[in-house]
Amino acid sequence: MTDLHYLTATQLAKKIRDKELSCLELLEIYLDRVSRHNPVLNAIIVLDEQGARARAHEADQALAHADIWGPLHGVPMTIKESFNVAGQPTTWGVPTLKDNIALGDALAVTRMKAAGVTLFGKTNVPFMLADWQSFNEIYGTTNNPWDITRTPGGSSGGAAAALAAGMTGIEAGSDIGASIRNPAHYSGVFGHKPTMGILPTTGHALPGKNVPADISVIGPLARGANDLEIATLAMAGVDGRNARGLTLKLPSSRKKHLKDFKVGVLLEDENCAQDGDLTDQLQAKIEHLARRGVQIDDKARPVADTKRAHLIYLMLLRAATATRLSDDALEMHRNRAFASDPDDFSYKAIVDRAVTMSHTEWLVWNEKRELLCREWAAFFDSYDLLLTPIAASAAFPHNQAGERADRTILVNNTPEPEVDQLFWAGLPSAVFLPATCAPAGLTRSGLPCGLQIIGSHMSDLTTIHFARLM
Repeated sequence: MTDLHYLTATQLAKKIRDKELSCLELLEIYLDRVSRHNPVLNAIIVLDEQGARARAHEADQALAHADIWGPLHGVPMTIKESFNVAGQPTTWGVPTLKDNIALGDALAVTRMKAAGVTLFGKTNVPFMLADWQSFNEIYGTTNNPWDITRTPGGSSGGAAAALAAGMTGIEAGSDIGASIRNPAHYSGVFGHKPTMGILPTTGHALPGKNVPADISVIGPLARGANDLEIATLAMAGVDGRNARGLTLKLPSSRKKHLKDFKVGVLLEDENCAQDGDLTDQLQAKIEHLARRGVQIDDKARPVADTKRAHLIYLMLLRAATATRLSDDALEMHRNRAFASDPDDFSYKAIVDRAVTMSHTEWLVWNEKRELLCREWAAFFDSYDLLLTPIAASAAFPHNQAGERADRTILVNNTPEPEVDQLFWAGLPSAVFLPATCAPAGLTRSGLPCGLQIIGSHMSDLTTIHFARLM
């Protein structure tokens, strides 16, 4: 059973159905991996071994009676700490919420259990899910399995690290600013940010918050594209009052082979300096895809003005996250926005205006977003996908000093603002589009990297299929 822990969830589920190993045996393999490797990585920060063993035993009994719960029957799973799991803490990395024990499961948890998983733990996040690193005062710092001096990403960093280290079978995270995609990129696994709204976020919210946040989605992380599809479909579907009259049916990919696809490629942009080490590897992957028949257009652009598109994203992103701020913090931002130069479009100035804008002002920015959506729709009249980076570089060294907005990372040995990378996050996020991260090999420095595959509205199964073909 060597290296069973690195198999995809789909492969693990087949071995269970074929009775090559039991659900309990597989769970014990992962629990052993956690006991040996998690002390260094600190990816899994909540464990329910007793409950998981009981669930695995029940799954084995069901299988003995030919009762298969779903496509992931018996597959061990961990989940991002920010999802509610009954009887377990949901803190979002916030010290004042350390005793916040969930009374019930998030809808995504319920649906993944219905697909057959054995949930056995929760994975680490940054404070308020607001960083591309994963550290907080409650649980500490999560390290990248490829190099423990570096970030595994954030805010689903614990999820990606656990997968990359072979400590779990499948994962689920959330994404408003690449929080699924950058951990997948930094840690060398697959991740999918779905079309906004198709995977209900019920049970993934701070206490007292009941309305889904703008831009924010939940989605799967995994070691294979097939797993992404199974988990996306398992968690997808209308809920609440809309379920009385609406259903969801995601279309399958119309293109079946790489040679069927016509894709645009955007590997560099003025909004974010790109590290040559990463760009060279992504370019090599693009050239590999071209040799396999993909029709490549590296001059294609989804929007006429990427700088304007990025500003729209930042304004709407920070407006969406404003509800996480305290009254004192909002007042500070309000005062700074009032005193700022109208021509100052630095990141901090944008944040000040975004978190304090009026609803009328928000509607103006939302109207601008709608025009962006139409530009993207016109782009997809001619192209199947857009391929881009997810970040400015491969995983960067831990840096927890000061505010995130003031931190830098080295890009071509030059310090660059860490937050500039939000450009790649916002390209699909601002306009609600699906985006899949697929591993694209190793950089010259030996670190993993991923390619972002952006598709048209509701074409989630197409971006995932392209990732499968890669």
